[in-house]
Amino acid sequence: MKTSHIILLIMIAISIGGILSIYGDASTYVDFNLAEKNMGEKYTVIGELVKDEPVDFNPKNTMLTFTAVDSTGLRRTVYYGQPKPMDFERSEKITMKGFATDSGFVATEILMKCPSKYNEKNRLEGNTDSYSSEF
Repeated sequence: MKTSHIILLIMIAISIGGILSIYGDASTYVDFNLAEKNMGEKYTVIGELVKDEPVDFNPKNTMLTFTAVDSTGLRRTVYYGQPKPMDFERSEKITMKGFATDSGFVATEILMKCPSKYNEKNRLEGNTDSYSSEF
C-alpha cells in the first residue's frame, strides 16, 4: 500500500471519529416525566422558573435549588451545583442539561433566555435604544 493511501485512510478515520463525537454529545430534549423514567441518563429539559416558589442558594456548598415547570406542566425541584446565574429570577425559559433522581432533577448546565430589552412593548411605544440609520 502506498503512503498516500495510508494517510488518506487515517484522515478518513479521524473525520469519522470527529463526526461521531459531535453526535455522541448531542442531548435529547425531553420533559421531566421521560427523564424520570430513565433516571441517571443525561437529558435536556426546557422549562420555566416557578416564580411563587423559593429560589435558594447555599454558598457553603455552592448549591442552587429552585422549582421549574416543563412544557407539560410538571413541576420539579432542580439542583444546580454552581453559583446562581445573574438575573436568574428574570429568566423566561431555562434550558437544563442533567439527569433525574428520586428527589428531583440535577442540572449540570443551565442556559437562560432572559427578557430582551428590545421587546414588543418598547417597539410599539417608539422607545428604542438602537442607533438611527440616518448618519
